[in-house]
Amino acid sequence: MDIFFEAAAPCNPYLMGFSTAFTEFPLGRAFNYIGIRFLPTALPLLFKINAGDLTDKVEALSTFLPRVAKQLENIAGEKHFLQSVKHSLDQLLLHLLAGINPQPDNRLYAAVDIILRSQGVLSIEKELQTGISPRQLRRLFERYVGDTPKMFSKVVRFQQILHAKPSRQALRRNKLFFDYGYHDQAHFIREFKHMYGLTPAIALD
Repeated sequence: MDIFFEAAAPCNPYLMGFSTAFTEFPLGRAFNYIGIRFLPTALPLLFKINAGDLTDKVEALSTFLPRVAKQLENIAGEKHFLQSVKHSLDQLLLHLLAGINPQPDNRLYAAVDIILRSQGVLSIEKELQTGISPRQLRRLFERYVGDTPKMFSKVVRFQQILHAKPSRQALRRNKLFFDYGYHDQAHFIREFKHMYGLTPAIALD
């Protein structure tokens, strides 16, 4: 999940939820976006919002976190903000988080850890055993991640492919998509296009 804003318009910050597909943003000739990316579950846990309300959405930050939006506007308007943007945002977050006492469910984080360690290639039913029922785990994922464990695994798996940067030839010749848990080439191409907006043949050329 991300908080972001255009440097020229800090009074309009946005909040972006967990994405299950590619998203396009219209951009002008000149733009200067600044953002904060939160690790999975962090923002909902710290600020007590439901991640599921933001899945595949971009909303005004003030709708969900008006206090954060106001303070972000204040520091972004400082004279030397752009010269020290990281320090300023770090200080803002530390100030906002002072006194917050999150109550994480360790079973949720055990499940997230299993998915990340497996790079998203696993059987949700068989390998995601953390001492919690599948229904309850699904509810926790939808609240703190924004979607189901299965969808989260799909995104993690897709990100691993992008990180590996396999060539189009390697995918075709070595059939690497099997290593990432795809049933066949058609399944891989379909899911890649859904996540990236382009086919692997174009994106990895």
